[in-house]
Amino acid sequence: MLKYFLPNQHVKTVFDIQPETLKERGIKGIITDLDNTLVAWDVKDATSEVIQWFKIMKDHDIKVTIISNNNQERVEIFSEPLGTPFVYSARKPLSKAFKTVAREMELKKEEVVVIGDQLLTDVLGGNLAGFYTVLVVPIVKTDGKITKINRSIERRILNYMRRKGKISWEE
Repeated sequence: MLKYFLPNQHVKTVFDIQPETLKERGIKGIITDLDNTLVAWDVKDATSEVIQWFKIMKDHDIKVTIISNNNQERVEIFSEPLGTPFVYSARKPLSKAFKTVAREMELKKEEVVVIGDQLLTDVLGGNLAGFYTVLVVPIVKTDGKITKINRSIERRILNYMRRKGKISWEE
């Protein structure tokens, strides 16, 4: 069961993910989390760096959809100016939203990568749905109430995996 919490890859930021590398892996679509993955959880709008990253992905014909457990208003306000599809109240880690998005992209599982900052929602959900998963370091150390609980559980899982030699990166 613990294998579902293990991401395929770990990077510092979403900006470390380049379209050329994705294309080499056969990736044509990205399902990305929003809060603490693209911007801090309490930042309303996309930064210029995020806008540029989305443009680069689009220029390389890589489809991007934002999937979040947050409410419609939060996700819509962020996503619409980017012109990107989104799913709110996704109920991650349940796999339904992940699979629906891949179908809407008209892509196979092996052509999609899931990117997020949480093991218990993004990585677990992506892995359960059968996608390649990338864990990013959270943008800020602060979190909403529920996420604080998740982070405590995540630290235990990561420490266990580190002791067992399953991961080598530092927090």
